[in-house]
Amino acid sequence: MRIHIATDHAGLEFSTRLQHHLAEAGHDVVDHGPLEYDPVDDYPAFCIRAAQAVVRDQAAGIETLGIVFGGSGNGEQIAANKVAGIRAALVWNIATAELAREHNDANVIAIGARQHTFEEATTFIDRFIATPFSNEERHVRRIAQIADFERDGSLLPDPRAGLAHPDVLDDASSSFDPEAG
Repeated sequence: MRIHIATDHAGLEFSTRLQHHLAEAGHDVVDHGPLEYDPVDDYPAFCIRAAQAVVRDQAAGIETLGIVFGGSGNGEQIAANKVAGIRAALVWNIATAELAREHNDANVIAIGARQHTFEEATTFIDRFIATPFSNEERHVRRIAQIADFERDGSLLPDPRAGLAHPDVLDDASSSFDPEAG
């Protein structure tokens, strides 16, 4: 499998070790940067390029995933998720690694390099890579809804349309009654 990775300065040493770990496991690793330590580097471009490469490879039929990491993984996840077609999930334990793939068909994970030991993080990454998407109808349906919104802004109709907002109650009412209209 091809694995695209990117980091910020906080994860540079981690990135080097991870590349060796993934290559030893037989993966084709593509590093999107940074190439050297810069304590004030700007991670968004690295993460966005890695995410773009995942989308490009998947469109070409190449089995591929992405891993982005930094101090917390939050900013890196946000950056990756700005790329159309990316479903990046912040992973902090085995369960979130599995669920990211099983339920959300995540194609990128974000990990906080300062939040975990190398051994913990590689366990999450290995589980993420090894876990298949469940293809359950409810998960396929939800992912399609996200893709629809990403593509054209469409959402399912709001079932509450036309009802008063539950937080906007008249003075005589102590609770919201949807039957009252």
